[in-house]
This record gives sequence, structure tokens and C-alpha cells, in this order.
Amino acid sequence: MASVIANTTGSQPVLVFDRQEDVKKFEDTKLGVKGLIDSGITQIPSIFHHPEENLIDSENSPPDLAADPIPVIDLSGPTPEVVDQVRKAAGKFGFFQIINHGVPVSLLDRLVKAIKAFHELPAEERMKHYRRDMGTGVNYFSNVDLFLSKAASWRDTLQLRLGPTMADVDAIPDICRDEIIEWDKEVKQLGETLLGLFSQGLGVEADKLKEMSCSGGRVMVGHYYPYCPEPNKTVGIASHTDPGVLTVLLQDQVGGLQVKHDGKWVNVKPIQGALVINVGDLLQLLSNDKYTSVEHRVYANPQHEPRVSIAVFFNPSMRDNLYGPIPETVSPEEPALYKQFTYTDFITRFFKKELDGKSLIKYYSLENN
Repeated sequence: MASVIANTTGSQPVLVFDRQEDVKKFEDTKLGVKGLIDSGITQIPSIFHHPEENLIDSENSPPDLAADPIPVIDLSGPTPEVVDQVRKAAGKFGFFQIINHGVPVSLLDRLVKAIKAFHELPAEERMKHYRRDMGTGVNYFSNVDLFLSKAASWRDTLQLRLGPTMADVDAIPDICRDEIIEWDKEVKQLGETLLGLFSQGLGVEADKLKEMSCSGGRVMVGHYYPYCPEPNKTVGIASHTDPGVLTVLLQDQVGGLQVKHDGKWVNVKPIQGALVINVGDLLQLLSNDKYTSVEHRVYANPQHEPRVSIAVFFNPSMRDNLYGPIPETVSPEEPALYKQFTYTDFITRFFKKELDGKSLIKYYSLENN
């Protein structure tokens, strides 16, 4: 909402935008950005306008965005080779894609369709699920950091708690309930396999990270990026790193995910049937920088076909245990780079700020203390 204030210089009155009031007005609709598109807008509200340095030209990407150096790892290969490939990819890129991962591709396709179908339910059906709290373990909202960020991003989200205790099954929308329950079983097993590979890559027992409860806390988000009429003014999701241990991401074939590598942004091109894996801040801390979490972002969708992505974040379920570099990653030659902390403190700090690069991990660096 804009208000007019007098200009004492005698020139034209100045329009001043009350961001918090506009954000509340948007939130109160309980319809997200999909509701804005359904209303027929051709210009996006000012609360979605990002500063020029954050914007992404999705239609005229520079040549360095064309190449996709992100490794693709075949999990059906010999274990020692796969461990080595994961170790190198997690250390150099922080991202990789996996194929032959054991999750039926037919389930992945059904899951994408089901999440898309939820976001395209009639407005009155979606509104029933719109809330910020996770009381039932299920909520639907637009922008996790809507009230903290300087500018909103062009996406809506369905969020579910998968572990250590799954959300109230009756609270999961009917239209995607069966697919989510089936996906949870598959992704839990896959996550534990990946944690085993990450552990072995650090030279510790395969079950080390699992014993630290790193597969226990799991949260799923189903993001929906509808067509944006002014993609040159906003983003799908701002540059950030994931706070947890690891993320398993299923993206559809629309594209839009970009990863920062060697100071440049590169596209993570969709591969049918593949899953994208990335290192979270906590795994970088646990590995004493042997692995690295990497900034990534999604540009505002310029296509009339909506983009859908489903991410599962793996976090410790033992929230009040102390975490820090695993002892085996520390030596006189490579001393500990981070102090110890509880996961409760770690994740509380994450949700008190906007998505903003790697500020969280810097807080726990011993260099800053």
C-alpha cells in the first residue's frame, strides 16, 4: 500500500510504500503467488521487487551459465568408486546428481504431478492449509522468510514434517497424501545410503552420521514456481545455503536452479529420473570443511508452465546434543575450524534471519570468536 507524503521542496508529492502493511495484506489472502496469477495481474507487487544486484536474467543468460559441470554419479557402481566420486563432488561442488538410486522413477513422476495438483487446487481448498505454524506437521505458505526478508520471492510452498515423527496423516492433503507417504519410505532409505557414502568419504565408519541422528529429522517442501509476468524484477528463491546435513531434491523438467561454482552461476540442468543432492551447512561443519555447502538460487519462472520441485532436508533428531567437527576430521595439521553447538541453537538462528548466503556458518567459525 502506498501513502502520499508532502514534499517540502515544493515538487511533486512522494509515494512511500509501507512494506509491512503490504506483506500483511498479501499474507491475509492465504492464496500465495498463485492467487496473484489467478487474479490476472500483469505487474508484480512491489514487495517482490529485488535489488538489481540480486536479479537473474533468465532469458538472456551469459555464456558461462550454459555449461553444467555438476557431476552425475551412478549409485549402482562399485562402492569404493562411488565413495570417491561423492567425496570429490561434495568437496569441490557441494552439489551432484544421482542416477540408479533405487527410487522408482514412476514414483518421482507421480509425486511431481501430485504436488503440482495441490498447488493448483481451487483457492478455497488451498486456503484451508495456509498457516505459518507446523502444529499438525503440515502447512502451506508463501516464502518461509516473508516477514524477515527485504523482498519476497515468487514461489509458494507445501511443507511437511517427515521425521522423527511423521505429520498427522489426516492433515496431509488428500490429493498428494499417498505419494508423500510412499516417497517418505524411499527417501529415508536413500538418505541413509547417502549418509553412509559421506561418512566413508571422511574416513569414518559408514554408520557414523546415522548414529549421530543425521537422518532422523526430515522435512519435506513442495515448491511451486508459477509463471511470473515480470521475471526481471524478482527471483524464485534468493541465493542461500541449506542449513542442515544434506538435501535430496527432485526437480521437474522446467529448470531454474543455479549453483555458484568458482565465483560463477551455473545451471543444474534437469535429468529425467535423477535426484539432486547438496551438502548443507551442518555437514560442512561436521566435516571440518572437507565438504562444502554452496550457495544456490532459483530464478523467477518466465515460462507459462509452472516449475515444481520437492526437497527433503535431513537434520539431526537429537537436537540438544553437541555438534562440531567429527574428531577424525581434526589433526594437528588440520585443527578444528568450528566451535561446538546444539542443533537447537543452530536452527533457531537460521529461522531468525532471511535467506542470505552463508552468514549462518560464519557465525560458528572459530576465526570469528
